[in-house]
Amino acid sequence: MKTDVSGYATLVFDCDGVVLDSNRLKTEAFHTAVLPYGKNAAQAFVDHHITNGGISRYVKLAHFLDHIVPEYAEVETGPGLEDLLAAYANAVRAGFMTCSVADGLVELRASTSQARWIIVSRGDQLELREIFSVRKLDRYFDVGICGSHDTKGAILSCELVTGNLKSPALFPGDSRVGYEVEGRAGLDFVFILGWLEWTGGAKLAGTGAFPMVTYLADVQKREGGDHA
Repeated sequence: MKTDVSGYATLVFDCDGVVLDSNRLKTEAFHTAVLPYGKNAAQAFVDHHITNGGISRYVKLAHFLDHIVPEYAEVETGPGLEDLLAAYANAVRAGFMTCSVADGLVELRASTSQARWIIVSRGDQLELREIFSVRKLDRYFDVGICGSHDTKGAILSCELVTGNLKSPALFPGDSRVGYEVEGRAGLDFVFILGWLEWTGGAKLAGTGAFPMVTYLADVQKREGGDHA
């Protein structure tokens, strides 16, 4: 990772746990959506969700029905995939409108005025764009706000091909998937610790796999050499 964050041509951001304090509210929304199957099934799904951050709701809820429900469900029948998706979306939307925005976002934008900014999320794209517009956050992300149904890897590949994502690029993120994806795309990764639910990330950062800071505001304050 470069010492001077102003040296990056592109900054690629995770949304949940990096720009917005939304990890916990999404976990609670998932729990609410699947609770009709019983407490055991709901807890098993929450454990799966936390371990697999950065994967879309569609994939996660399909996994729930295919793999978790047969083992843990306390009822024989319950909502189908479309009903679960609707229940989740209803539960999560209000939280997105009120959750905290990362301190230092405006200052980081000012200190990287030369850089392109893009959100790459596994959240629903239309939902995210509406929320960022209403909360007047979309103006900071000049490349755009990209979400599902594509994977993060597919989104980054597309942006590289079109030239929207230029190197060198920095990816502030908080999920295992984000770390794996940035490596394949050739981006520098910095792990955001403060709002995370992926506890394994802090352990991995401790081995020197990647740099770690507490919040987004700390990214431009970090000292250190270039990341190879």
